[in-house]
Amino acid sequence: MKREEARKLAQALVDQMTMEEAASQLSYQAPAIPRLNIPSYNWWNEALHGVARAGMATMFPQAVGMAATFDPALIEELGDIAATEGRAKYNAASRHGDTDIYKGLTFWSPNVNIFRDPRWGRGQETFGEDPTLTSEIGAAYVRGLQGKGDTMKAAACAKHFAVHSGPEELRHHFNAVASKKDMAETYLPAFEKLVKEAKVESVMGAYNRTNGEPSCASKELMGHLKDWGFEGHFVSDCWAIRDFHEGHHVTNTPVESAAMALNAGCDLNCGCTYEKLIAAVMAGLLDESKIRESAVRLFTTRYMLGIMGQGSEYDKIPYTVVECEEHLAKAAETARKGAVLLKNNGMLPLNLDQIKTLGVIGPSADSVNSLIGNYHGSASRYITVQQGLQDALQGKARVLCSEGCHLYRDRMSGLAQFPDDRLSEALAVAENSDAVVLVVGLDETLEGEQGDTGNPFGSADKLNLLLPESQRRLMNAVLKVGKPTVIVLTAGSAIDLAEAGDAADAILMAWYPGSQGGKAVADILLGKVSPSGKLPVTFYYNRQLDDMPDFTDYSMQGRTYRYFAGKPLYPFGYGLTYGDVVVEKASVSVNGGKVTVLAEAKNRGAVSTDEVIQVYCQNEGSTLSPRNPRLCGFLRVTVPAGETVKAEIAFDADRLLVVNEEGQKVREGRPVFYVGVGQPDERTEELTGKKAVRIE
Repeated sequence: MKREEARKLAQALVDQMTMEEAASQLSYQAPAIPRLNIPSYNWWNEALHGVARAGMATMFPQAVGMAATFDPALIEELGDIAATEGRAKYNAASRHGDTDIYKGLTFWSPNVNIFRDPRWGRGQETFGEDPTLTSEIGAAYVRGLQGKGDTMKAAACAKHFAVHSGPEELRHHFNAVASKKDMAETYLPAFEKLVKEAKVESVMGAYNRTNGEPSCASKELMGHLKDWGFEGHFVSDCWAIRDFHEGHHVTNTPVESAAMALNAGCDLNCGCTYEKLIAAVMAGLLDESKIRESAVRLFTTRYMLGIMGQGSEYDKIPYTVVECEEHLAKAAETARKGAVLLKNNGMLPLNLDQIKTLGVIGPSADSVNSLIGNYHGSASRYITVQQGLQDALQGKARVLCSEGCHLYRDRMSGLAQFPDDRLSEALAVAENSDAVVLVVGLDETLEGEQGDTGNPFGSADKLNLLLPESQRRLMNAVLKVGKPTVIVLTAGSAIDLAEAGDAADAILMAWYPGSQGGKAVADILLGKVSPSGKLPVTFYYNRQLDDMPDFTDYSMQGRTYRYFAGKPLYPFGYGLTYGDVVVEKASVSVNGGKVTVLAEAKNRGAVSTDEVIQVYCQNEGSTLSPRNPRLCGFLRVTVPAGETVKAEIAFDADRLLVVNEEGQKVREGRPVFYVGVGQPDERTEELTGKKAVRIE
């Protein structure tokens, strides 16, 4: 159903409601109105990396791992899978009269905030630190979720609008201050893309204030949405409107907060403050027409979803599509494509002619929590790294296992007299193995949302970029045994392995790889597929945190690869393969507002592989251009061993503009392009031995 028709139906329906009835529909727990045949509806549902919090569903890698694929076409498929399974679960729940939380079709995903600081616990939910990558991956996921049919398959939500990336412990009273330049250049582009091009159905405000205004009632932010032609509905983050009077103190009472939010254009309250809307009207703080306008926008969405009794083409999606073979295969494919090979001295892929016993050690080796990240669903079966290797090596090699240590405590058993009570077992495994896979990392209790999982250390932001001491002691001890060792990292953010990273023979960043993650990691380690993921975030040395701006400073100076002045541990856009792909030739043309880059990539190696051709641009002579070349376009390609492929990468010429201090895009300087398999920076060249092709 087209928006115009849906809005007419919504208007006619709301016209029949009393003011009290209309106001009741502005809560995320919208009650039924029997006299108008309106069923109850709960707006709160999640699908960050597959349908979440609603029982069984296909679980993809965490969002940051999805971004590491640099593959928008694949991510659009994942969005479609999430919408398909969401419809299947909605259909089944509806038949049983179940309209509870996490049962609806309004998914509060994706999170397109910029992962500007590596300590932010929720950075794992984002698509990384770069506006271009975030825009492309985010728009693809929205297109997949919402579909292309006459009926909207599911309603996506761009969150958290717009300047939101920690610290978690301050979010309910914090004021994020961002310049007009940083807003236009960094914080707004992904939201603009999702609104203008992907037609995202909803936008969620953040907890914090932005430049002094509560984000869920910001004239500045709401003004951008109007300028972009946003036609959907606006929803508050959960209990964020309560923060107006309890945290930000911009109002004195819940009545004032409710009026402030609705007057600004926040249609839907995740929370309970909108219970005061009628009181706000009676106090003269709010006009009844505002309530009705928001109710119309919300029912427009419900009509567009085909859930107001008119039916849709999705009503017959059977429950049996949930976790079907095809969906699980796509989750595994994503985990394979998103894993990033950070280091390899030749140990990988593992040579089974030389390995009769493989040691698998570490607290993340057989941990379900190391697969799932946060905002996750439930899988009927999880394949951990240990299980994936056991399955793959059955009948081929012996697999010895040890947890080695607790994720963060100094001992596994509460009755142990001494620390490191599993270390001797881990050393015995290493000593009796031909090679070792050391699986370490974090989980959602160590990095995530404030209070979301009872985080043992408070806010869920990281204090530093090192693994817990228990894991550092384990890594160093196992590496001293001297066996060939690959470290597999499960985390959602930058990790500095310190001396262990130097001593290891290979390092694979698996992220939180989803329910099929262990199978994907085994496929990579054993050479069934070449790794091909690229870092969507910069990996810094832990010591470099001292040189970075304060966590609360939202200026982009010194942050992310575009403005960082130092040499990172591993750069944004970096990732090795088992092949040897290099861009040999490239050319650029501009026509009709589009830039087209033609590149020839040759695989000089003996292994076929996927590779990501990346185009960076810098405006030489401009004082407004970011310090370092910025990503403007990219394309994942398959390059057979010994062959050359031609890649065509097109993007809007607007990406060649720079942003002035007033937030305006202007032409300044001479655009210079760099085309390669990573950034045109010194560290990437050191790590890969490859130089990007420069085009003036």
